[in-house]
Amino acid sequence: MGIQMSVELSGLDPAYRDARERLAGGRLPEEPIPRRQYGRTGEELSIVGLGGMVVKDVRPEEASQYVAEAVDRGINYFDVAPFYGNAQERLGPALKPYRRKCFLACKTLERDAAGSAKELEESLKLLQTDYFDLYQLHALIEVEEVERAFGPGGAMETFEKARKAGKVRHIGFSAHSEEAAHAALDRFDFDSVLFPLSFPTWIKGQFGPSVHKRAKEAGKGILALKAMAHQSWPKAVKESERLWQKAWYEPFDQIDVAALGLRFTLHLPVTAMIPPGHWELFRMALGLAQAGALTPLNENEQRIVEEIARKSDPIFPIHE
Repeated sequence: MGIQMSVELSGLDPAYRDARERLAGGRLPEEPIPRRQYGRTGEELSIVGLGGMVVKDVRPEEASQYVAEAVDRGINYFDVAPFYGNAQERLGPALKPYRRKCFLACKTLERDAAGSAKELEESLKLLQTDYFDLYQLHALIEVEEVERAFGPGGAMETFEKARKAGKVRHIGFSAHSEEAAHAALDRFDFDSVLFPLSFPTWIKGQFGPSVHKRAKEAGKGILALKAMAHQSWPKAVKESERLWQKAWYEPFDQIDVAALGLRFTLHLPVTAMIPPGHWELFRMALGLAQAGALTPLNENEQRIVEEIARKSDPIFPIHE
């Protein structure tokens, strides 16, 4: 079952509606997807990135087709992690023909030097590359995790050594709590922050604004997760009945509402966004971006997202 939600087209931004109509008619512009500057580095990333979950559990030839289409349409930002099942094994060979013109980000859940060093080498091997453009501490939740990573024998020792050795170009982190994100920002001058920036959590729970504000003021790259996230899966929906099996939350999957999510997040602003881990949802986001449909929200659309947010069950705890 999908999300039963729609919005009145008459209240949507005319520029968005025109772009959506072109997309529906298959009239994509020849220009590739837009790019934005990645923090203070001088590099530019496609405003939509391909997350490794998209190629998890697909056939190798499918993974190659997905990556080839994404690159052909202007995607240069790819993000993956060991935690994503066999995604590294699938993405490595698929991305290899395009590796030098793409920005590849990887992560580690390990918080100690030995474990993170081992995982880094395994990821390099599986992804068939000798360096990562961005390597990140993955899914920080507790401040204690940050303290371990920065303590003696912590993962940041691996990050620093890897950067000096040319195996890592930029250093970042992802976090699922504001407390952990701020703790990490207190300890190191990261190049970027990968953080959930979804309008239901932003508006209803005030989850995200403080991290976004700090990263923006510091000129860091802001990489957004969950722009198309609606809410937690309803308890009445059994896990086996979920339409989107690779999403642990209920995503926006109808184009106008999904577009509202992407448009809200893009214009916070952020550098780039990672859509949910299904090819259909990624391709929807890619099409909207390439068609020029991700325009800023108008006043009516802002009221719509506020109403949706108020009625949602946000995927992250309400801010205390």
